[in-house]
Amino acid sequence: MKTTKTEFGQALTSGRLVITAECLPPRTGGAEAVKKLSALLPTTLDAVVVADNPDEIHGSSLACAALLAREGRDAVVTMTTRDRNRIALESDALGASALGVSGILCLTGNHQSLGVCPQAASANDIDSIQLTQAVQALDLPDVVVGATAHPHQKPIELNLLRLKKKIAAGADFLLTEPVFDPAAFAVWMDAVRTAGLDKQIAIIASVLPLEGLEKAEVLRQRKTYGPIDDVAVERLSKAADPVKEGLAMAVEIAAQLKMVPGVRGIHILSGGYEAVVGDLLAAAKLA
Repeated sequence: MKTTKTEFGQALTSGRLVITAECLPPRTGGAEAVKKLSALLPTTLDAVVVADNPDEIHGSSLACAALLAREGRDAVVTMTTRDRNRIALESDALGASALGVSGILCLTGNHQSLGVCPQAASANDIDSIQLTQAVQALDLPDVVVGATAHPHQKPIELNLLRLKKKIAAGADFLLTEPVFDPAAFAVWMDAVRTAGLDKQIAIIASVLPLEGLEKAEVLRQRKTYGPIDDVAVERLSKAADPVKEGLAMAVEIAAQLKMVPGVRGIHILSGGYEAVVGDLLAAAKLA
Protein backbone atom coordinates (compact mmCIF):
# COMPACT_ATOMS: atom_id res chain seq x y z
CA MET A 1 0.00 0.00 0.00
CA LYS A 2 1.21 3.47 -0.88
CA THR A 3 2.54 5.61 1.95
CA THR A 4 1.26 9.19 1.84
CA LYS A 5 1.39 12.26 4.02
CA THR A 6 -2.38 12.76 3.95
CA GLU A 7 -4.39 11.87 7.04
CA PHE A 8 -6.55 9.48 5.01
CA GLY A 9 -3.54 7.67 3.60
CA GLN A 10 -2.06 7.33 7.07
CA ALA A 11 -5.39 6.16 8.51
CA LEU A 12 -5.50 3.28 6.02
CA THR A 13 -2.30 1.86 7.49
CA SER A 14 -2.91 2.86 11.12
CA GLY A 15 -4.69 -0.31 12.20
CA ARG A 16 -7.66 1.60 13.63
CA LEU A 17 -11.19 1.66 12.19
CA VAL A 18 -11.41 4.09 9.26
CA ILE A 19 -14.64 6.06 8.82
CA THR A 20 -15.61 7.61 5.47
CA ALA A 21 -18.82 8.96 3.98
CA GLU A 22 -20.18 9.72 0.54
CA CYS A 23 -21.46 13.06 -0.64
CA LEU A 24 -23.14 14.15 -3.85
CA PRO A 25 -21.87 17.38 -5.45
CA PRO A 26 -24.46 20.17 -5.31
CA ARG A 27 -26.66 20.68 -8.35
CA THR A 28 -26.36 24.43 -7.92
CA GLY A 29 -23.37 26.49 -9.00
CA GLY A 30 -20.95 28.35 -6.80
CA ALA A 31 -18.41 27.38 -4.18
CA GLU A 32 -20.73 28.42 -1.34
CA ALA A 33 -22.91 25.37 -1.97
CA VAL A 34 -19.93 23.09 -1.39
CA LYS A 35 -19.10 24.90 1.85
CA LYS A 36 -22.65 24.26 3.07
CA LEU A 37 -22.30 20.62 2.05
CA SER A 38 -19.03 20.31 3.97
CA ALA A 39 -20.68 21.77 7.08
CA LEU A 40 -23.23 18.92 7.08
CA LEU A 41 -20.53 16.27 7.38
CA PRO A 42 -18.79 15.45 10.68
CA THR A 43 -15.22 16.65 10.95
CA THR A 44 -14.26 13.28 12.45
CA LEU A 45 -14.49 11.56 9.05
CA ASP A 46 -11.20 10.27 7.70
CA ALA A 47 -12.31 11.11 4.16
CA VAL A 48 -15.27 12.32 2.14
CA VAL A 49 -15.87 10.34 -1.05
CA VAL A 50 -17.37 12.55 -3.75
CA ALA A 51 -19.72 10.65 -6.06
CA ASP A 52 -19.59 11.02 -9.84
CA ASN A 53 -23.16 11.32 -11.18
CA PRO A 54 -24.42 7.98 -9.78
CA ASP A 55 -28.13 8.58 -10.40
CA GLU A 56 -28.60 11.97 -12.08
CA ILE A 57 -26.47 14.86 -13.28
CA HIS A 58 -24.73 16.72 -10.46
CA GLY A 59 -21.88 19.18 -10.27
CA SER A 60 -18.36 18.11 -11.19
CA SER A 61 -17.00 15.54 -8.73
CA LEU A 62 -13.47 16.84 -9.30
CA ALA A 63 -14.43 20.45 -8.65
CA CYS A 64 -16.36 19.46 -5.51
CA ALA A 65 -13.48 17.35 -4.19
CA ALA A 66 -11.03 20.20 -4.81
CA LEU A 67 -13.26 22.65 -2.93
CA LEU A 68 -13.62 20.20 -0.04
CA ALA A 69 -9.83 19.89 0.05
CA ARG A 70 -9.66 23.67 0.26
CA GLU A 71 -11.98 23.41 3.27
CA GLY A 72 -9.43 21.16 4.97
CA ARG A 73 -11.14 17.88 4.14
CA ASP A 74 -9.43 14.72 2.92
CA ALA A 75 -11.45 14.28 -0.25
CA VAL A 76 -11.62 11.25 -2.54
CA VAL A 77 -12.86 11.94 -6.06
CA THR A 78 -14.80 9.22 -7.86
CA MET A 79 -13.96 8.70 -11.52
CA THR A 80 -16.18 6.53 -13.71
CA THR A 81 -15.11 4.98 -16.99
CA ARG A 82 -18.67 5.29 -18.26
CA ASP A 83 -18.38 8.98 -19.12
CA ARG A 84 -14.77 9.67 -20.13
CA ASN A 85 -12.08 8.00 -22.19
CA ARG A 86 -8.55 7.23 -21.03
CA ILE A 87 -7.19 10.63 -22.04
CA ALA A 88 -9.79 12.56 -20.03
CA LEU A 89 -9.53 10.24 -17.03
CA GLU A 90 -5.75 10.45 -16.77
CA SER A 91 -5.89 14.22 -17.27
CA ASP A 92 -8.44 14.52 -14.44
CA ALA A 93 -6.29 12.30 -12.20
CA LEU A 94 -3.30 14.60 -12.72
CA GLY A 95 -5.53 17.58 -12.02
CA ALA A 96 -6.87 16.00 -8.85
CA SER A 97 -3.34 15.56 -7.52
CA ALA A 98 -2.48 19.16 -8.32
CA LEU A 99 -5.62 20.37 -6.51
CA GLY A 100 -4.82 18.55 -3.27
CA VAL A 101 -7.31 15.68 -3.56
CA SER A 102 -6.33 12.80 -1.26
CA GLY A 103 -7.65 9.85 -3.23
CA ILE A 104 -9.21 8.58 -6.44
CA LEU A 105 -11.95 5.93 -6.47
CA CYS A 106 -12.06 4.05 -9.77
CA LEU A 107 -15.50 2.86 -10.91
CA THR A 108 -17.24 1.74 -14.06
CA GLY A 109 -20.41 3.62 -13.07
CA ASN A 110 -24.06 2.67 -13.32
CA HIS A 111 -25.38 2.45 -16.87
CA GLN A 112 -26.88 5.77 -17.93
CA SER A 113 -30.18 4.06 -18.79
CA LEU A 114 -30.75 3.56 -15.04
CA GLY A 115 -31.55 7.24 -14.70
CA VAL A 116 -28.37 9.29 -15.00
CA CYS A 117 -29.15 10.52 -18.51
CA PRO A 118 -30.70 7.83 -20.76
CA GLN A 119 -30.07 9.78 -23.96
CA ALA A 120 -26.33 10.07 -23.31
CA ALA A 121 -23.72 7.86 -24.95
CA SER A 122 -21.22 6.04 -22.76
CA ALA A 123 -17.45 6.00 -23.28
CA ASN A 124 -16.26 2.78 -21.61
CA ASP A 125 -12.88 3.13 -23.28
CA ILE A 126 -11.33 1.21 -20.38
CA ASP A 127 -12.74 -0.64 -17.39
CA SER A 128 -12.32 0.17 -13.71
CA ILE A 129 -9.41 -2.25 -13.25
CA GLN A 130 -7.52 -0.70 -16.18
CA LEU A 131 -8.27 2.75 -14.76
CA THR A 132 -6.82 1.71 -11.39
CA GLN A 133 -3.67 0.54 -13.12
CA ALA A 134 -3.44 3.68 -15.26
CA VAL A 135 -3.82 6.03 -12.27
CA GLN A 136 -1.19 4.17 -10.26
CA ALA A 137 1.18 4.34 -13.24
CA LEU A 138 0.94 8.14 -13.11
CA ASP A 139 2.77 7.94 -9.76
CA LEU A 140 0.75 10.72 -8.14
CA PRO A 141 2.27 11.94 -4.86
CA ASP A 142 0.03 11.67 -1.80
CA VAL A 143 -2.92 10.21 -3.72
CA VAL A 144 -4.27 6.79 -2.73
CA VAL A 145 -6.28 4.80 -5.25
CA GLY A 146 -9.46 2.91 -4.44
CA ALA A 147 -11.70 0.32 -6.05
CA THR A 148 -15.00 -1.36 -5.20
CA ALA A 149 -16.07 -4.89 -4.34
CA HIS A 150 -19.41 -6.70 -4.64
CA PRO A 151 -19.59 -9.19 -1.73
CA HIS A 152 -22.86 -10.73 -2.92
CA GLN A 153 -21.69 -11.73 -6.40
CA LYS A 154 -21.40 -15.44 -7.08
CA PRO A 155 -19.58 -17.71 -7.65
CA ILE A 156 -17.18 -16.74 -4.89
CA GLU A 157 -14.17 -17.98 -6.89
CA LEU A 158 -14.74 -15.47 -9.68
CA ASN A 159 -15.57 -12.80 -7.11
CA LEU A 160 -12.18 -13.26 -5.45
CA LEU A 161 -10.43 -13.44 -8.82
CA ARG A 162 -11.72 -9.98 -9.72
CA LEU A 163 -10.68 -8.71 -6.30
CA LYS A 164 -7.17 -10.09 -6.85
CA LYS A 165 -7.01 -8.28 -10.20
CA LYS A 166 -7.87 -4.97 -8.51
CA ILE A 167 -5.16 -5.53 -5.91
CA ALA A 168 -2.66 -6.43 -8.65
CA ALA A 169 -3.65 -3.25 -10.51
CA GLY A 170 -2.53 -1.25 -7.48
CA ALA A 171 -5.66 -0.46 -5.47
CA ASP A 172 -4.81 0.80 -1.98
CA PHE A 173 -8.29 0.53 -0.48
CA LEU A 174 -11.57 -1.14 -1.29
CA LEU A 175 -15.12 0.13 -0.70
CA THR A 176 -17.79 -2.56 -0.78
CA GLU A 177 -21.23 -2.12 -2.23
CA PRO A 178 -23.78 -1.46 0.55
CA VAL A 179 -24.29 -4.42 2.86
CA PHE A 180 -27.84 -5.37 3.85
CA ASP A 181 -27.08 -8.94 4.96
CA PRO A 182 -24.22 -8.95 7.50
CA ALA A 183 -24.27 -12.76 7.76
CA ALA A 184 -23.72 -13.19 4.01
CA PHE A 185 -21.04 -10.49 4.12
CA ALA A 186 -19.25 -12.38 6.91
CA VAL A 187 -19.15 -15.48 4.69
CA TRP A 188 -17.51 -13.41 1.92
CA MET A 189 -15.00 -11.98 4.38
CA ASP A 190 -14.15 -15.52 5.53
CA ALA A 191 -13.18 -16.33 1.95
CA VAL A 192 -11.26 -13.05 1.64
CA ARG A 193 -9.28 -13.80 4.81
CA THR A 194 -8.61 -17.39 3.77
CA ALA A 195 -7.08 -16.04 0.55
CA GLY A 196 -5.03 -13.56 2.59
CA LEU A 197 -6.45 -10.60 0.66
CA ASP A 198 -7.37 -8.62 3.79
CA LYS A 199 -3.63 -8.29 4.45
CA GLN A 200 -3.03 -6.78 1.01
CA ILE A 201 -5.69 -4.08 0.89
CA ALA A 202 -7.78 -2.01 3.31
CA ILE A 203 -11.37 -3.27 3.07
CA ILE A 204 -14.01 -0.70 4.04
CA ALA A 205 -17.57 -2.02 4.36
CA SER A 206 -20.42 0.23 3.21
CA VAL A 207 -23.83 0.87 4.74
CA LEU A 208 -26.74 2.65 3.08
CA PRO A 209 -29.57 4.12 5.19
CA LEU A 210 -32.82 3.44 3.31
CA GLU A 211 -35.10 6.46 3.18
CA GLY A 212 -38.19 4.30 3.00
CA LEU A 213 -40.01 1.40 1.39
CA GLU A 214 -39.90 2.91 -2.12
CA LYS A 215 -36.09 3.09 -2.07
CA ALA A 216 -35.85 -0.50 -0.86
CA GLU A 217 -38.17 -1.73 -3.61
CA VAL A 218 -36.20 0.13 -6.32
CA LEU A 219 -32.95 -1.45 -5.16
CA ARG A 220 -34.57 -4.88 -5.02
CA GLN A 221 -35.82 -4.56 -8.59
CA ARG A 222 -32.49 -3.34 -9.93
CA LYS A 223 -30.62 -6.10 -8.08
CA THR A 224 -27.63 -3.78 -8.12
CA TYR A 225 -26.61 -4.48 -4.54
CA GLY A 226 -26.88 -7.32 -2.09
CA PRO A 227 -30.26 -8.78 -1.14
CA ILE A 228 -32.67 -6.66 0.89
CA ASP A 229 -34.64 -9.31 2.74
CA ASP A 230 -38.36 -9.47 3.48
CA VAL A 231 -37.78 -8.62 7.14
CA ALA A 232 -36.23 -5.27 6.21
CA VAL A 233 -39.08 -4.49 3.82
CA GLU A 234 -41.64 -5.40 6.49
CA ARG A 235 -39.93 -3.15 9.05
CA LEU A 236 -40.01 -0.22 6.64
CA SER A 237 -43.63 -0.84 5.63
CA LYS A 238 -44.83 -0.93 9.25
CA ALA A 239 -42.71 1.94 10.56
CA ALA A 240 -44.44 5.14 11.60
CA ASP A 241 -41.33 6.98 10.43
CA PRO A 242 -39.68 5.01 7.57
CA VAL A 243 -36.68 7.36 7.39
CA LYS A 244 -35.95 6.87 11.09
CA GLU A 245 -36.43 3.12 10.74
CA GLY A 246 -34.07 2.98 7.75
CA LEU A 247 -31.45 4.80 9.78
CA ALA A 248 -31.93 2.39 12.70
CA MET A 249 -31.40 -0.56 10.35
CA ALA A 250 -28.21 0.99 9.00
CA VAL A 251 -26.95 1.55 12.55
CA GLU A 252 -27.55 -2.12 13.38
CA ILE A 253 -25.71 -3.25 10.25
CA ALA A 254 -22.76 -0.90 10.87
CA ALA A 255 -22.42 -2.19 14.44
CA GLN A 256 -22.16 -5.76 13.11
CA LEU A 257 -19.81 -4.96 10.23
CA LYS A 258 -17.22 -3.22 12.38
CA MET A 259 -16.83 -6.45 14.39
CA VAL A 260 -16.10 -8.64 11.34
CA PRO A 261 -12.41 -9.67 11.30
CA GLY A 262 -10.55 -8.10 8.39
CA VAL A 263 -12.84 -5.08 8.04
CA ARG A 264 -10.68 -1.96 8.24
CA GLY A 265 -13.41 0.66 8.12
CA ILE A 266 -17.02 1.69 7.60
CA HIS A 267 -18.24 3.78 4.65
CA ILE A 268 -21.60 5.56 4.80
CA LEU A 269 -23.43 5.95 1.51
CA SER A 270 -25.54 9.01 2.19
CA GLY A 271 -27.26 9.01 -1.20
CA GLY A 272 -27.51 12.79 -1.10
CA TYR A 273 -28.82 12.93 2.49
CA GLU A 274 -25.52 14.03 4.01
CA ALA A 275 -27.21 15.35 7.15
CA VAL A 276 -27.90 11.75 8.26
CA VAL A 277 -24.19 10.84 8.45
CA GLY A 278 -23.60 12.44 11.85
CA ASP A 279 -26.66 10.74 13.36
CA LEU A 280 -25.52 7.36 12.08
CA LEU A 281 -21.98 7.80 13.39
CA ALA A 282 -23.24 8.74 16.83
CA ALA A 283 -25.87 5.97 17.05
CA ALA A 284 -23.44 3.27 15.85
CA LYS A 285 -20.71 4.65 18.14
CA LEU A 286 -18.39 5.25 15.20
CA ALA A 287 -17.61 8.89 15.95
